[in-house]
Amino acid sequence: MTRRERSAFTGPNRTGEQRLSFQPKLVRRDLTVARVEDITPRYRRIVLTGEVLAEGYPFVRFACNDHVKAYFPDPRTGHIVAYHETGFDEWILDEVEGEPFRRDYTPRAWDAAARELTLDFVIHEHGIAAAWARAAEPGDQLVVMGPRANWLLPENYSHYWGIGDETALPAISRLIEEAPAGAHVTAMIEIADAREEQALEPAPGVTLDLIWVHRDSVPADEEPGRALLETVRHAPAPGNADDLFVFAAGETTAMKSIRDHLRRDLGLPKRQVAVDGYWKRGIADHDHHTNDFDDG
Repeated sequence: MTRRERSAFTGPNRTGEQRLSFQPKLVRRDLTVARVEDITPRYRRIVLTGEVLAEGYPFVRFACNDHVKAYFPDPRTGHIVAYHETGFDEWILDEVEGEPFRRDYTPRAWDAAARELTLDFVIHEHGIAAAWARAAEPGDQLVVMGPRANWLLPENYSHYWGIGDETALPAISRLIEEAPAGAHVTAMIEIADAREEQALEPAPGVTLDLIWVHRDSVPADEEPGRALLETVRHAPAPGNADDLFVFAAGETTAMKSIRDHLRRDLGLPKRQVAVDGYWKRGIADHDHHTNDFDDG
């Protein structure tokens, strides 16, 4: 694992499209759980702290699609196996018993004064990350790597459309909370049922239309994202199509269909659409960088 020189972008981003701003270096942060909060029956907020956070954290406003790599304890050994830097541009795995277990997460919040980084977790019955989050308590350890870069959404649109499932809630919540003053945000979010709805407050001067899509409204054997996809397909594009930016994230297959609808059916240009497949049905630790979305 090596570090490569990449360019930084000086915001605010008024280019009309998502821009990537690379950090000068990759940073490993060994953190400790400070406290845990259950937001809904299936959604848990975990606040992390650590001495390394005294050096700061690159939390950038309206970089809603940022992600870090979280490393979890090996269930067999209890050890966290992650990368550490041994020299310039050189990273190797820790020499402790166990395997590396890692997942990507969007940073939900950063409190510089308290030196606290917040990650949100969807709680379900399977998966290494969900099992850790379900049992997490103050004092537990987690290693967070990155981010390598900040994914800056453009700030020069009047209307934003956020689309996703509960895995995209941190990113869409930040879009709602950090959108430029005067903007109108429409959010369509698929969740398990009515009990999973959250109170999301827009930034001052921002208008919000919040639409919760309940997964229990469709047959249980439907593919992930079907309820969300049908809702998006039957909804007119909010606002003026020339002054609209769309951010969508969630299950990869569903996101590909949503992206096709946005680009082909609604005719939105590529620069006005940012779609990411955060997870893929049947695949653990899906690498969203490998998503094969048609750019046409």
